[in-house]
Amino acid sequence: MLKTLLVLVIGCLPSLFSLWIIRKAQWRTRMRIRQAANTFTSGRRVPQHPRPLEHDRYYLEGVGYLIGDISCQYNARSGYVRCAVNPSGPCEGCRFYEAKEVSCRDSV
Repeated sequence: MLKTLLVLVIGCLPSLFSLWIIRKAQWRTRMRIRQAANTFTSGRRVPQHPRPLEHDRYYLEGVGYLIGDISCQYNARSGYVRCAVNPSGPCEGCRFYEAKEVSCRDSV
C-alpha cells in the first residue's frame, strides 16, 4: 500500500512542477504588461474622448449638442461622433457627403 502511494505521488510531481512553472510565467507576463502600460501612460494623459472643434459643435433644441453637418445622410446626430464614414471630420469638403432625403415625417 505504501509503495502504491509513493508511486502515485512521484507520478504527480512532474505535472505539479509544470503547473507551478506555467503559473509563474503567466504572473511574470502580467506584471510586465502592467509595467509597460504604467510606463507608457505615466508621462502623458491619454484622452478618453477627443473633443470636437468648437466651431463644429452646435446645440439643437430638444436633441442636445451635435457635431458635423446635420443635413448629411451619414451624420450620427451625436456630440461625440460626426458620422460613420468620416468620424473625425471635418465635414467641409467631405467627398462622402450625401444630402439627406426629407420626407413628410421628418418635417413634422
